[in-house]
Amino acid sequence: MEGFKIGKKGSFLEKVDFENNGVFSLLTRGDGVEIVRQEIEEGRMFYVYPSENTNALEFYYLLSGEVVCELDNYRHILGPEDYFSARGLKEAIHFTAVSKVTILCIYTEQTFVHISKDISSLMEITKQVELKDRYTFKHSDRVAKYSVKIAKKLKLTKEQLENLTVAAVLHDIGKIHVPIEILNKTGRLTDEEFEIIKKHPVDGANMIKGSYYQELAPIIEQHHERLNGSGYPCGLSGNDILLEARIIAVSDTFDAMTEDRAYRKAFKEKIAIDELKRLAGTHYDQEVVSAFDEILREEGRIQ
Repeated sequence: MEGFKIGKKGSFLEKVDFENNGVFSLLTRGDGVEIVRQEIEEGRMFYVYPSENTNALEFYYLLSGEVVCELDNYRHILGPEDYFSARGLKEAIHFTAVSKVTILCIYTEQTFVHISKDISSLMEITKQVELKDRYTFKHSDRVAKYSVKIAKKLKLTKEQLENLTVAAVLHDIGKIHVPIEILNKTGRLTDEEFEIIKKHPVDGANMIKGSYYQELAPIIEQHHERLNGSGYPCGLSGNDILLEARIIAVSDTFDAMTEDRAYRKAFKEKIAIDELKRLAGTHYDQEVVSAFDEILREEGRIQ
């Protein structure tokens, strides 16, 4: 039934054996919440660390086994059906597994992404792309930062914001298949070379599929679409283009214009945003461009 899902014993979205903190199995995620099953071997220590987001809640429910925690000069022993939570934690708290332990963990912010082997391997490919193209070093990081600022200005949901963050970092991952001589060509691309470049959104989307972040594939695939249908790979137009993709399109174009490229020097930020404003409504989302213009003015980067 639509909107309902059953998970059988042993099923998960992704499973990671993370050093001494045990085995993590991501069971489900949505609206900024992640539910994870953690297994820890007897005798191992594990930690609950402070979060950068003081409003984030971490909740832990012991399904089996026992743990011990020394807190405020008192030794706490916790067993099945006991639980603990953390919010606004000031320092790390360590536990020791008295026996093999299974814990159900609920996080109200992205946590699993930091240990995901799927995402780690994809991030590594992104780094390789930037090494191939010496003119786009840290490009993806900057695009992600711009995109998050715009998303916050537009008051996107927490889930949209978290998905956008990862999608923006991975948006050019498909360029790993583009020959280095094309990426670094100083002259005008031939039609054949441009056709190769135009494949990278689909290649990137296909690389995401099969990971637990596969719902990000359409965002990555659409980041070169334009409102009037002149973009690629599918020639989508208007609201057929996801808002997240429209945000990345603005961030991506701005960063490309304001950084040196093989074929030209960087433009000043005022020239770049003026060009985006000129094309707002035809190529780029008017609301997204206006939000970004406001951000740049608030930061004093343009007058």
